[in-house]
Amino acid sequence: MLVAKPFIVLLFLIFSPMLLVLASPYKTINEKSPISNEDDEGIIQRSMFPKDFVFGVATSAYQVEGAYLADEKGLSNWDVFSHTPGKIVNNENGDVADDHYHHYEEDIKLLEDLGVDTYRFSISWARILPRGRFGKINPGGVAFYNKIIDNLLLKGIEPFVTIHHFDYPQELEERYGGWLSPLMQDDLVHFAKICFEEFGDRVKHWVTINEPNIFTYNAYVKGTFPPGHCSAPFGNCSAGNSDVEPLIVVHNMLLAHAKAVHLYRHQFQPKQHGRIGIVAYTASYIPYRDDNFSRQAVERAYTNLVAWILDPVIYGEYPPLMRKYHGKELPKFTKEEVKLIKGSVDFIGINHYSTSYAIDCFHYSSECTSLYNRPIQGFVKTTGIRDGVLIGEQAGCEVFFVVPEGMELIVDYLRVRYPNISIYVTENGYAPPTSPNVAGLLQDFKRVEYLRTYMAALGRAIRKGANVKGYFAWSFMDNFEWADGYEPRYGLYYVDRTTQKRVPKLSAKWYAGFLANRELLSDS
Repeated sequence: MLVAKPFIVLLFLIFSPMLLVLASPYKTINEKSPISNEDDEGIIQRSMFPKDFVFGVATSAYQVEGAYLADEKGLSNWDVFSHTPGKIVNNENGDVADDHYHHYEEDIKLLEDLGVDTYRFSISWARILPRGRFGKINPGGVAFYNKIIDNLLLKGIEPFVTIHHFDYPQELEERYGGWLSPLMQDDLVHFAKICFEEFGDRVKHWVTINEPNIFTYNAYVKGTFPPGHCSAPFGNCSAGNSDVEPLIVVHNMLLAHAKAVHLYRHQFQPKQHGRIGIVAYTASYIPYRDDNFSRQAVERAYTNLVAWILDPVIYGEYPPLMRKYHGKELPKFTKEEVKLIKGSVDFIGINHYSTSYAIDCFHYSSECTSLYNRPIQGFVKTTGIRDGVLIGEQAGCEVFFVVPEGMELIVDYLRVRYPNISIYVTENGYAPPTSPNVAGLLQDFKRVEYLRTYMAALGRAIRKGANVKGYFAWSFMDNFEWADGYEPRYGLYYVDRTTQKRVPKLSAKWYAGFLANRELLSDS
């Protein structure tokens, strides 16, 4: 495993005169040393976070539930896609996954043992509405999520519910092309309304859509998520336009979000007193070189990943930089839609894992290929290596690098661009390189260090004034990681896929100790 040498990150501009400085080098960990809770400034403890700050863990329906046809559930887009040979690593699928559908009581007891305040999970659209709005509500699906919610509350754990996390009824794809059609907006609102009606008396935090940006990139740029659309040079798919379709899909998703929020605020929120938001995938970026070109590349990278999603729901319009480079291909909101979407969040969620260098493809064309010299990429190439040195230790996912300061950086960016907005870190986690044995997976020192240092960086951002309300570790247990199948293991709990036995890793013990405000000094 290559490890980055200590480095000092250069000053750079992000949208405002404010300069952000990353001064602390990433420290490699010594697996022979005891686990400690000390960061560069001392011990990291729960008591260092605000009193009303919540800690939890996260999963999503397709990744853990299994039971893909149980109790009248309909086929989802992922059920169909994962059964297509060659789409998933090792041709794996989520038919069984962690069989959470049949192990939910055991799993909720494990959540209680961890000591979490809250649990983020999603509702399977096809389990509630097997045919979308073209069919009836499935009572079995409603009953399942009622049991989840009621059991969580009995254990003192608050449900934090995502309505749409990548999976939706396959019939919607076949009828009108899924998210490429504005008709999908009505289907999302129909589904959301049922969720509010059935569960809103107990659920006080709703996420409309998880990661419109990363879903769209994988599904309509690279073609690695269903429906598998792409075009050259991004891939060789049977259908798609990687430069245009992503813009249409995100536009439909954002309007669907805004309409669902409007419905909630007018028909449900006054009585149910919950809060509603959206989750964006985020990364942090550092200039590849110490020049203005590289700093401008950083700005474009943030714009085309983060502001693409969050500017509309907060300010009512797409970022000007996107309009500059995409021109007429970027859809416009009507005046009525601007009123609808502007301010359509009570909070924002961010999923954050990694940091990269940003290379300006306008002026460093020799570093880039045609893949990056296009508006959908912001004319930016991201990389984890500069002058032969990694930006941070490489995680199990080859494009993820361990740079704890990146957590502070992204939260600083959000604090400056969206002042006073409430933020939840809805996913943050680490998958190691594949271990040859179970013992190596269970003694996950590197995950402990990752969580500890990233939470310490989050604490620093909060002390600088960021309005962060909570943190969710990804993930509660090892699960189906989409196109990568079961190889990446992000879980605090190991899951034996033959027996479905859950085994706590060292990180689960550490997190439990942290949540109890204890210092874990050893692995004993």
